Amino acid sequence: MSEESIESRLKKMIVERLFMKISPDEIEDEKSLINVYGVDSVSLLELVVGIEEEFGIEVEDEDFDVRSFETVAALSAFVQRKMG
Repeated sequence: MSEESIESRLKKMIVERLFMKISPDEIEDEKSLINVYGVDSVSLLELVVGIEEEFGIEVEDEDFDVRSFETVAALSAFVQRKMG
C-alpha cells in the first residue's frame, strides 16, 4: 500500500475546502495559489483550518507567513516542518 504524498493530500484538501472547479491533479506544485488559482485571504484562513485537521498539527499566529501558503510546494515544506 503506497502512502499518499503530502502534496496530493494538500491538493485534495484545497480543492474540497475551497470548492474549486478543478481536479486536484490540475494544481501545479510551484504555481502561486494566490495569483494563479485565485486563493484570497479568507481562503487562506480556511486552508489553515484544513491543514490543522488533515495533518493533526497546530498553526500558531507566529507560524503564519503568507510565503508558506504561496504554493503547494511551500505548504508541503511548512507541513513537514510542523510535523517534525
